[in-house]
Amino acid sequence: MTQEALADSIDELDRRVIAALQLNGRAPWSAVARWVGASETTAQRRYTALRERGLLRVIGTLELDRTREGSSMLVRVQARPGRGLEVADRFAASPDVRFVAVVTGSADLIVDFVARDNEEMMRMLFTDLPAADLITSTEAVPVIRAFTSAAMWDTGLLPPAAAADLRPASSSASCDRADRDRAPHALTPLEQEIITALREDGRTQISVLARRLDRAESSVARALERLISRGILQFRTLVEPSLLGYDAEFMVWLSIKPDQLEAAGRQLARHPGTKFLAAATGRFNLAGHMVLPRRADLLHYTSDVIGTLPGLIASDVTLHLVTMKYSWHRMDRTTRPSG
Repeated sequence: MTQEALADSIDELDRRVIAALQLNGRAPWSAVARWVGASETTAQRRYTALRERGLLRVIGTLELDRTREGSSMLVRVQARPGRGLEVADRFAASPDVRFVAVVTGSADLIVDFVARDNEEMMRMLFTDLPAADLITSTEAVPVIRAFTSAAMWDTGLLPPAAAADLRPASSSASCDRADRDRAPHALTPLEQEIITALREDGRTQISVLARRLDRAESSVARALERLISRGILQFRTLVEPSLLGYDAEFMVWLSIKPDQLEAAGRQLARHPGTKFLAAATGRFNLAGHMVLPRRADLLHYTSDVIGTLPGLIASDVTLHLVTMKYSWHRMDRTTRPSG
């Protein structure tokens, strides 16, 4: 299905429901209904229909900055001519890979590996690299600190007050949290079980979750609230950006003067098209995942947004052709949800 046909397959109410859930995937239906202009039953029915069609998925996501569960390594991959999709398939099948996108520009693929330690990362990159026989080169970009995550992205389809109402009081971009420099939190066994369960369905009710984990409902509720309040667990809606009116999806790779990195990161994180942005090491020390309504908008974005960043030395853009895997979930090629 083409992007145009996909966008035409839903209406404005569907888009408002998606936008509300992007603000908070676990928002109560009463709150969602208030902002989308429909009854609770209608809002829930629209969500169920979209989910059954494979057009969206609400999941719980772990903020790696705030735990000891691992670190992210973005890898820019060049494939042998004509073999890019095969390489992407092999990466998407790997349990070590959180994200895979086929792109155009200075790389063929963007892959996000998550490893617990250096030894595990070396194994992933040098010993067990998927499709190594089909790859001509790689460039690793280690993520060291997130400025904002995709769970904090606002689609802009609802009034600004919707975010304040729907999101938890503790919710804020990574760079704005007062406790951003606090030592990472070691997860308890119960917290790990909750995160694993909600990775599959972020809207699972506490009562259902407690039965599934064979735990007391009160214990599960307290652990879940603790995870949310500390910014460790966030909820996001995986959806094809074109469904929301964003036909240009891309990543930016920026080289910023070290003494201006914090300022540049904060400035770019505030842009409405920024879904994810992180400081990194290497040739590119600021990397982000972005969306815009049209590819033509990249002209002014390059000059008016990237060009005005403090300390900018160089920039690169890789345009997404298809997202194969997002937040550990393999995506169907016909609908290609991403988020």
